[in-house]
Amino acid sequence: MLSNLPNIVAALLEIPQQERLAGGKSKHPPRILLLYGSLRERSYSRLLTLEAERLLQHMGAETRVFDPTGLPLPDATAIDHPKVQELRELMLWSEGQVWTSPERHGSMSAVFKAQIDWVPLALGAVRPTQGRTLAVMQVCGGSQSFNSVNQLRVLGRWMRMITIPNQSSVAKAFQEFDEEGRMKPSPYYDRVVDVMEELIKFTLLTRDVSDYLVDRYSERKESAEQLSKRVSLTAAL
Repeated sequence: MLSNLPNIVAALLEIPQQERLAGGKSKHPPRILLLYGSLRERSYSRLLTLEAERLLQHMGAETRVFDPTGLPLPDATAIDHPKVQELRELMLWSEGQVWTSPERHGSMSAVFKAQIDWVPLALGAVRPTQGRTLAVMQVCGGSQSFNSVNQLRVLGRWMRMITIPNQSSVAKAFQEFDEEGRMKPSPYYDRVVDVMEELIKFTLLTRDVSDYLVDRYSERKESAEQLSKRVSLTAAL
């Protein structure tokens, strides 16, 4: 019962309402940003990303692929660097994202992590990743592993994104692409199709209500306390 809660909790606690979750107002194609984590000329994370982009476009999405070539190391230069600004603008543009990293030494690549490290949790009053959907994939040089996708999930949660349940891990990626860079038919390809299909569904489901989905009591409380302090300070002047 609300009457048994502290006054501040009762005042700021919002009871979730089904009506607030009625999305579907947007009519434009889902906007999906794709990131990959290798600078090699024949980068399998890039090839997998481009394969995912083809599927997303076929499903009606508008896509952008960020090329990490030329992106400086985090904090190595000012934030007005053109590649940093390009990445941040794409983050704000997107409604969903696909992250694909190779596994290097049992972890995501430094190239991939550097991209996320250039994106703050907040740009002024705007959170560039909060509430956006996310699909994670990885490529492996040897047998199948899930180290990178597991770490990408942690990273996505930290960036306050809605990471979909499905994921893709392509083992021995060098065997899964032909000379033209297209992915060969296989169960690995089928899983990529599954993941992209699920990403589109979750994006359509959440994009109009993402702000409501990630709205937090603790942050409403903090905002109320800050407002109260400002009012008290103004009254004292």
